[in-house]
Amino acid sequence: QVQLVESGGGLVQAGGSLRLSCATSGRTFSGRVMGWFRQRPGKEREFAATIDWTGGYTYYADSVKGRFTISRDHAKNTVYLQMNSLKPEDTAVYYCATGGYELSTHTSDYAYWGQGTQVTVSS
Repeated sequence: QVQLVESGGGLVQAGGSLRLSCATSGRTFSGRVMGWFRQRPGKEREFAATIDWTGGYTYYADSVKGRFTISRDHAKNTVYLQMNSLKPEDTAVYYCATGGYELSTHTSDYAYWGQGTQVTVSS
């Protein structure tokens, strides 16, 4: 059984920072990419960031580039999303996901999803 559990969401003022964590367990994730997506109120789920197995390759949505950083710690089986300079438009439920072996921005390329964590940025 694959499990992805996000944590670290909360309420923060604009300009502030949060670090999201995604703990993985169960079936091996060896070689697989990890991704962070978000779903803003009334919107479809959208790509935010992705990282390959080595951690050496990352890719970001234009809307978060330069403000968010994705990383992974194999020893802890955890993926992180460091979010700085947060804006009210970053308010969303954030999901981590995994599935394939190549970086992708498409939700259909990710087979396994966490339950999500709420991030609210006040103005």
